[in-house]
Amino acid sequence: MQIVKTIEELRPIIKGWRKEGLSVGLVPTMGYLHEGHKSLIVKAVSENDKVVVSDFVNPTQFGANEDLSSYPRDIDRDATLCEAAGASLIFHPEPEEMYAPDNCTFVDMNKLTKGLCGKTRPSHFSGVCTVVSKLFHIVTPDLAYFGEKDAQQLAVIRRMVRDMNFDIKIVGCPIVREEDGLAMSSRNTYLNQEERQAALILHKSLTLGENMIKAGERDAIKVKNAIIKNIQTEPLAQIDYVEVVDAETLEPVESIENSILVATAVYIGKTRLIDNFSKDLEGNGR
Repeated sequence: MQIVKTIEELRPIIKGWRKEGLSVGLVPTMGYLHEGHKSLIVKAVSENDKVVVSDFVNPTQFGANEDLSSYPRDIDRDATLCEAAGASLIFHPEPEEMYAPDNCTFVDMNKLTKGLCGKTRPSHFSGVCTVVSKLFHIVTPDLAYFGEKDAQQLAVIRRMVRDMNFDIKIVGCPIVREEDGLAMSSRNTYLNQEERQAALILHKSLTLGENMIKAGERDAIKVKNAIIKNIQTEPLAQIDYVEVVDAETLEPVESIENSILVATAVYIGKTRLIDNFSKDLEGNGR
């Protein structure tokens, strides 16, 4: 498995694969990989001849007071996981490789990025759309794989691909959880022992809401309030948002009648964690 750091080095490799008639899958990541990322890579390997994993902490998706400098990084650890999962290549550029000093071009979106994480992170999705667009142009994959834990990101990327006519299929992959239910995240490493236990309130509260819907509750406000009330029982938890939205438009709903997303972002101490679940028209998990 190769680790490639420049676009100039990567492009001939991709072109060589294309000349051989090989399909290419892309798994975009910010590194410090865990079993959730591994599940994306394994799926990509099962569906493509070659798989590129991008390993890049993208500065443009971090706000002024966010954790860019402290975000965990370990390329050797990542390489071990990628090789075990069957990846063909890691693209591991420096920020200067992805953004010229006088870079002034960005990809932005309205509507889908205004609520949920976009409400308190207003520049975040411009950074996401920009770097993912660049990766799509550099790698030219047939399929690209994203986790459903970042549900708003997945919806945004799908809409961008549709609106910008990228010839790429986006594959959403299920949330991977620890045995106790905590959604896997690179930011979980920030949690001390007490905070790690407190973080379980996210999944417990979302499960409460999911069970309400399974039992027939269709009032979105009641489900939302029940989740909020349960999260508030944990002293270390501070809610950023809890929302019940249409799964496609991400607009808030009052009645659970169509496919919906129930999403939350919660600070446990100083660490911001996200989690969610989706339901379709029949009330089955998605």
